[in-house]
Amino acid sequence: MTKFKYGVFLPFYAFSASTTNHYYSELKNIVLECERLGYDSIWLDDHLMYGNAPILECMTTLSALAAITHKIRLGILVTCNAHRNPALIAKTAATIDIISKGRLEFGMGAGTQASEHRAYGFSFPLPSVRIAQLEEAIEVTQRLWTQPKANYYGKYYTLKDAMCEPKPQQKPHPPITVGGGGEKHTLRVAAKYADRIDWGFLPSIEMYRKKLSILKQNCELIGRDFHQIELSCWPSGQILLAGDQTTLQEKIAKYKPVNISLDAFKQYTLIGTAKDCQPIFQPYIDLGVTYFLLYFADFPSLDGLRLFKTVNICSPG
Repeated sequence: MTKFKYGVFLPFYAFSASTTNHYYSELKNIVLECERLGYDSIWLDDHLMYGNAPILECMTTLSALAAITHKIRLGILVTCNAHRNPALIAKTAATIDIISKGRLEFGMGAGTQASEHRAYGFSFPLPSVRIAQLEEAIEVTQRLWTQPKANYYGKYYTLKDAMCEPKPQQKPHPPITVGGGGEKHTLRVAAKYADRIDWGFLPSIEMYRKKLSILKQNCELIGRDFHQIELSCWPSGQILLAGDQTTLQEKIAKYKPVNISLDAFKQYTLIGTAKDCQPIFQPYIDLGVTYFLLYFADFPSLDGLRLFKTVNICSPG
């Protein structure tokens, strides 16, 4: 029987500015509730700044969460490659995998926010260069995680008899999720290295099918079995659930920005009761998706998180 997995995305914007002083406390409460409810994983984003929003550094935060949880897997969606030397982040990630007893989910990406990179003094080259750097970073990471002494001489990164001990607890290494939907460069890298692919939210099933087809083509070009890559999906940009229509209308009034129409809001928001989710999920299940990423629009409230677990959204076809 197919096992469907549900990961909960907890980005910095899930926490309102009015609760800045309680940021970690609220994050911890949500993560512990996710574990209690039986979600498979939680995922943090990797940003250093976004305007003046409060943001916790993701690797440090995951380490703290590893110490207070027992079953739930802990992920990064996804690392901004330029923010850290890949050898250093590989060592950090291996440490978190040890602390968590093998629960790390390691997402890797090329970075997207030019202003953030430049503010911190990081370069932000063209996408083709950033993807080339990402490809080398994944190679560096895998070698450090699997080889007694790692050597690598690339265009951007170098290793010389580098040792990463202890190795991650997961063997051969923590699963690597490659993030990004670039059809020319990113999907080529994903075909070569990804244990799982994450394209972020795509507004139509047709777009998902297109990227899936390109990923398959890239796998065929290098002789990799496409089915080795786990498929993930964002069924919507965010999910807004309620137990009844009256409460749902109250939530729409609260969470829909006043400057956009309800139709526009629905373009990126799954609105309804928990049972209403089934028709949205099923087309992706039919394409082979087994991993669903969820962001609940009412965070830091626990209401949507709890309602989603009241029904069996996915049943194998």
